[in-house]
Amino acid sequence: MSSTIFGEQLPKYSRVEYVGDVPIVEECPRDVKTINGEPPLLFGKWSFENVVVRDPGLRRYICLKPVVLPHTEGRYQNYRFGKARIPIVERLINLMMRPGRNAGKKHKAYNIVKRAFDIVYYKTGQNPIQVFIDAIVNTAPREEITRIIMGGIAYSVSVDVSPQRRLDLALRWITEGARACSFNNPKPIEECLADELVAAAANDPKSYAVRKREELERIAAASR
Repeated sequence: MSSTIFGEQLPKYSRVEYVGDVPIVEECPRDVKTINGEPPLLFGKWSFENVVVRDPGLRRYICLKPVVLPHTEGRYQNYRFGKARIPIVERLINLMMRPGRNAGKKHKAYNIVKRAFDIVYYKTGQNPIQVFIDAIVNTAPREEITRIIMGGIAYSVSVDVSPQRRLDLALRWITEGARACSFNNPKPIEECLADELVAAAANDPKSYAVRKREELERIAAASR
């Protein structure tokens, strides 16, 4: 059933969690069941139950709707902020298609992510969905810079980053790190992606995405 917050009607099936006194809306339903009454498992293996987003600012924009095959066929592309309703694993798959040899090959990108999640499980023994979410939380920047031009003088100032952009940057850097690792290297891209997720989840400076976040926040701190 729908509910209200601050007098505004929320979408049907939305769920509200409270962090202290602050309501956090999760618009993607988490109580999806199959015909047999069992929750769907990602790739037929990984459960979405007990997956926690530890950053309240990102919780509304990370869609953890249980799915077996993360493929929405672009049904949300014409909606404003529709990407917040796309399963987060599908967003990772979509970004693995750009650019280069994987461009437009979604089934190939799907297999890369599927094998990468298996490698993550073998290396950590944890649910790879949780490792992926932790990697996003650790690599999402909180500050960046923007240029202001006034009277012919341009200078940079520090600004806060919106939650949606934080998520976009984290996903972009994770996939860029995987591609950079596998370029001109016999190491397969699925293993590079798994290493990037594990390192980012541990907040390890060896992670490309963690280094990019630290660099951006360092420049922003100097521009305050």
